[in-house]
Amino acid sequence: MKRVKCEIPTGRRFKLSHFLLGLGGLYLIFIAFKFPYFLEIAAVLSGEDSYDGWNGKVVGDVNDGDLSKPLVNSVYKDMFHRKLEDELTQDAPMRPTEEPLEEGRDGVQPIKPLKHLYGRITGEVMRRMNKTSELSVLQRMADEAWTLGLKAWEEVDEFDGKEIGQSSLFDGKPESCPSWLSVNGEDLASGDRLMFLPCGLKAGSSITVVGTPRYAHQEYVPQLAKTRGGNGLVMVSQFMVELQGLQSVDGEAPPKILHLNPRLKGDWSRKPVIEHNTCYRMHWGTAQRCDGLPSKDDEDMLVDGYRRCEKWIRNDVVDSKESKTTSWFGRFIGRAQKPEVTWPFPFAEGRLFILTLRAGVDGYHIIVGGRHVTSFAYRTGFSLEDATGLAIKGDVDIHSVYATSLPTSHPSFSPQRVLEMSPKWKASPLPKRSIRLFIGILSATNHFAERMAVRQTWMQSSAIKSLDVVVRFFVALNPRKEVNGVLKKEAAYFGDIVILPFMDRYELVVLKTIAICEFGVQNVTAAYIMKCDDDTFVRVDSVLKQIDRISPKRSLYMGNLNLLHRPLRNGKWAVTYEEWPEEVYPPYANGPGYIISSDIAKFIVSQHADQKLRLFKMEDVSMGMWVEQFNQSTTVQYSHSWKFCQYGCMVDYYTAHYQSPRQMICLWDKLSRGQARCCNFR
Repeated sequence: MKRVKCEIPTGRRFKLSHFLLGLGGLYLIFIAFKFPYFLEIAAVLSGEDSYDGWNGKVVGDVNDGDLSKPLVNSVYKDMFHRKLEDELTQDAPMRPTEEPLEEGRDGVQPIKPLKHLYGRITGEVMRRMNKTSELSVLQRMADEAWTLGLKAWEEVDEFDGKEIGQSSLFDGKPESCPSWLSVNGEDLASGDRLMFLPCGLKAGSSITVVGTPRYAHQEYVPQLAKTRGGNGLVMVSQFMVELQGLQSVDGEAPPKILHLNPRLKGDWSRKPVIEHNTCYRMHWGTAQRCDGLPSKDDEDMLVDGYRRCEKWIRNDVVDSKESKTTSWFGRFIGRAQKPEVTWPFPFAEGRLFILTLRAGVDGYHIIVGGRHVTSFAYRTGFSLEDATGLAIKGDVDIHSVYATSLPTSHPSFSPQRVLEMSPKWKASPLPKRSIRLFIGILSATNHFAERMAVRQTWMQSSAIKSLDVVVRFFVALNPRKEVNGVLKKEAAYFGDIVILPFMDRYELVVLKTIAICEFGVQNVTAAYIMKCDDDTFVRVDSVLKQIDRISPKRSLYMGNLNLLHRPLRNGKWAVTYEEWPEEVYPPYANGPGYIISSDIAKFIVSQHADQKLRLFKMEDVSMGMWVEQFNQSTTVQYSHSWKFCQYGCMVDYYTAHYQSPRQMICLWDKLSRGQARCCNFR
């Protein structure tokens, strides 16, 4: 009887284990079939715009200039993206042509397509431009820019240059660049909390801010209300200290060379945090967050020998101190004990703080109350000289600001110092014969240093000197009359600038792209046309070799291609459904450097002349849209390479983006020695 009693529970355990294994198998099968659905839910809840709901695939940002980021999202299984490798050349990648399906409660149903292929600012509105007074926002903006530009151009014609000498700041005289500055809280508040640093910063410069954080206030967060049963109220107390650069284009926010954001209540989590970041030409970098845990002491993680994040007291972290027994035993055997002092979070509501921001050799250092708190390494594309503004915003009362050890000159404000008026930098007259490549460079009016750096570096390539390749800058006008006057003199001397008579705005960069196409097919006879920016370094010989790999009989669209990218619907630089109703953009190459064949350029110029050209405020997306339209009648060969770098530089690059004038000279020096290597300094 005892043996029988023992067998009964054994049988029960055996059956229960099999039942659990079977249940686990069913769960795994369920997850396998429903995994794309869960991805969609996660993407929606996180607010990301990288999920393609049509085919259940995750589409990541394929811009790989930042080598620290993965090239392609590992979940993404699209066939074309799996083939998206260096030197890939194939026919036009097609967007979904079949009617997409939507899975709902009533089964699988087709999604109704949108009525208009593109936004209201394109298509029919463009074709009816002269037949109606109803203009889109972009059209009204362009009309206003042309009106103001023509007026400014008339002023430039009448400008004799005498007024330039009346501005010591523009001439870069020493008295315009003081070595120190100070401002009190009242004056700072009256100036929109913006302190002007005439000539930027240099290594060794420091800014001291004396202020008091305000007490936390309630804010309503809709995203939290969904997870808290309708309670979306949180306590918030935060402020921002930003080093800003020059606003070169109207309508585009100035670059944030340093974004320092102490959040006293954390990310609505009641755990304080300090966030650092940069934002250049509407692209935010990867945030560096300090949450009270010390960063690594590895040599490659230190900034001028300092940790990126210091330690402070956290209630949710148990301090790993030695026990009393271990401590006593250590003293007994004579082991030295290092005293450790842990400080609280450096900012507190209603308490005065003294914050010092110091520019070091490798990065910025933030010191509060005499104690080092965080450090933030410099990033490619941002230079200390460009930090000409200090903005302080948020929940803080500022008492005073002091800036010391400032530089005494600034190249962007000193064109007379930057522009080297030497005949060897002058452009040759346009050739009367056909050329292989025309390169149009987008530039802003006051980018004297950037243009001079291009002239002294890759514009000295043998293909350009032999007139196989022709290069021109395309610049619109500036609201400042004296800046336009110097630009006119610069253009007259060097002979490499095309001045477009409209007022420069970010939304109207697309007009510059059209002008580049027009110049490439009318002023010169180029087989191919390339567009790039004035902070793009081009290896001309390598680009020509890539073009030669394609049959000259084929229409070509070459660059760092993006496929199935989605418009940003939220944030300051959001694209509305009225502007772009589709969920994805057409295939397009990143703006810092791409190439089209002359037949595509002629199509663009012809469509624009007939007022049939579809326009969009993002010029690289516009080019992709035009190429896609041209591809409907003539097959276009799409050629992709990561080496047309979108962010920064990579080994054996074809183009390197976000390069400062100093980096341009360094790249050219290395290239002249046969090394296509990057220069990652500021």
